[in-house]
Amino acid sequence: MRRSTSGLVGLSKRAVVLLAAGLSLASCSAVKVVTGPITGPSGPPEGTPGHVTGFLGAVVADEPQAALVGRQALSAGGDAADAAVAVATTLAVTLPSRAGLGGGGACLVYRPGRKSVNKGIPEAAIFVPLAPREPPSEGADRPAAIPMLPRGLYLLHARYGFLPFDQLILPAERLAASGAVASRAFVDDLRQVSGPLLADPQARAVFSHNGVPLAVGDRFVQPALASTLAHLRNDGVGSFYQGGMARRIVDASRLAGGPLTLAAMYGGLPSWAPAVMLPDGRDQVAFLPPPADGGLAAAAAFQALQSNPAALAEADARAQAVAAAWRRSGGDPRALLTAQQPGETLPPLPATTTFLTLDHEGGAVACALSMDNLFGTGRVAPGVGFLLAASPRGVPLPLLAAAIATQGQTFRAAVGGSGQSAAGLATAVAMLNALRSGAPMAAAVPEPGRANAIVCRRGLPGAEKSCAWAADPRGAGLAAGGGT
Repeated sequence: MRRSTSGLVGLSKRAVVLLAAGLSLASCSAVKVVTGPITGPSGPPEGTPGHVTGFLGAVVADEPQAALVGRQALSAGGDAADAAVAVATTLAVTLPSRAGLGGGGACLVYRPGRKSVNKGIPEAAIFVPLAPREPPSEGADRPAAIPMLPRGLYLLHARYGFLPFDQLILPAERLAASGAVASRAFVDDLRQVSGPLLADPQARAVFSHNGVPLAVGDRFVQPALASTLAHLRNDGVGSFYQGGMARRIVDASRLAGGPLTLAAMYGGLPSWAPAVMLPDGRDQVAFLPPPADGGLAAAAAFQALQSNPAALAEADARAQAVAAAWRRSGGDPRALLTAQQPGETLPPLPATTTFLTLDHEGGAVACALSMDNLFGTGRVAPGVGFLLAASPRGVPLPLLAAAIATQGQTFRAAVGGSGQSAAGLATAVAMLNALRSGAPMAAAVPEPGRANAIVCRRGLPGAEKSCAWAADPRGAGLAAGGGT
């Protein structure tokens, strides 16, 4: 269990010092009344780490550098949505095997208070990688998905964020330009596919040293990706989809064997959707809704475990059957959860990554991201520096699974689960354990699942000392938070 930044898995102490010094957020001029401990007039200005003192909240991610960047966003006065944007863009640099500008995902968002934008009810930002409407052209040997991450994060931030969007991208840009540290989380993925991945000259130049795959602790520089992130920061997300950057991405996608069109880029739109809600005693548990159907699978498993927490096999079977039923014919998630389903199982599924953010006011975000395949299409788009995600036309959809529990207008727990077809069960087990025990990761979720968790036993806001957070102890992630 990792409860502080002292537990950076796969990074040397010297690397931790360099990261802490190099990932700071730029200051901004926006004005906000922070309802919590803040520094005095002589303290760091808003938008600078150290601006908020006392309890910050927490960030849990599968990759340590991304968790640190998220924590810095909270320290600078950002909320959970701001931290989520910072974490996700950093994962595009430090864990490009599972997250990237070319991929997408889904996030559950909660802000307490009946006067909040969604009246204190969790909702979901859906930005799963989409297949272009046009069938792949002749010679397209690596069909690519429409990149959805930038628009998805902008949607999330526009509704819930506070700090300037461009400021939140800056740490990822700096890491790409100066060099991220190859963490164990990333290197473990790289080892699985290094042979075919490094056959791509662009990927070979970034993810190896003269053809030798990166090892833990190596630094890798991504200048083209840094330039693309700088473009996002300076010219805005709109240009990524319908401006000069969009044309560059379309041209690069042709060279990478997964041609996209300007029409496809323009038409790739994220959306808001109501969460799938289930009661659990006095708590309400929100799950990601379809098409992020890992949340639906998690809800089905959670239902089964509520009556019998030991029935893991039955819960997993139920999770896969409900997700398979939705993939087969769609329909109302609530109806799928109440109906008997045939005993279908899911095929081998793409890898995902999850992260959680919690701010000191009890706002929370739980996200699951994917490239629709480990390292997506396996090719870096020349000149723009990011891997293209695999088109859903050629691969099955990943199970994107996350959940947030609330009680009245207080935050209780957040969980993200991964592990291909086991993601739904992992999310359900971790959430049930968190609510029953008041501790994150009170027990390991079943293999091959992995989970990240935050829990506030007595609720937040109001009981900061009851909060705890943990990354899966079998993984290489980091849980960072607490006070300053």
